[in-house]
Amino acid sequence: MVARDMQGRFILGPRLGELAAAAGEDRLLASAGPVLTHLRDVTGESAQLYRRQGDQRICVAAAERLSGLRDTVPVGSTLPMKAGSAAQILMAWEEPERLHRGLQGARFTATALSGVRRRGWAQSIGEREPGVASVSAPVRGPSNRVVAAVSVSGPIERLTRHPGRMHAQAIVDAAARLSESLRRPG
Repeated sequence: MVARDMQGRFILGPRLGELAAAAGEDRLLASAGPVLTHLRDVTGESAQLYRRQGDQRICVAAAERLSGLRDTVPVGSTLPMKAGSAAQILMAWEEPERLHRGLQGARFTATALSGVRRRGWAQSIGEREPGVASVSAPVRGPSNRVVAAVSVSGPIERLTRHPGRMHAQAIVDAAARLSESLRRPG
């Protein structure tokens, strides 16, 4: 029900989130299915939605490419915050102290995250897994705080070494649709 953050303070734990989702609708997850399916269809690549949980990120929704070579990230997968475009998104807008700690051992730098904040999206080429590229954008809650990262991922051969050129606009549009769903009343 509760967990501790990196400073030792008590925070809401993962089980509380599960109970809240079971008791009432999780607006982000309710909106995610159609948005991720559309993103997958537009880009031709697997699409995922990640939330940060302490030092990790969890895939909370996904729409897999229907055939051919794909990067599969099953819902519930826990991945490190040290590599990948979604990790960059979830780290880029952190408070300075948490950002500094999070960069220790990361495959990206503070300079790279500054570029992510400026562009509004991140890309990764073989950072999390060799041969896999990805592009991600931030999903923002009503207070404009980053609450999740929406991503597409697939083989570098299709996404190229510059996946942002190909898919950044589609990712940013999907993130905007998800962010809007969290701002709507009721």
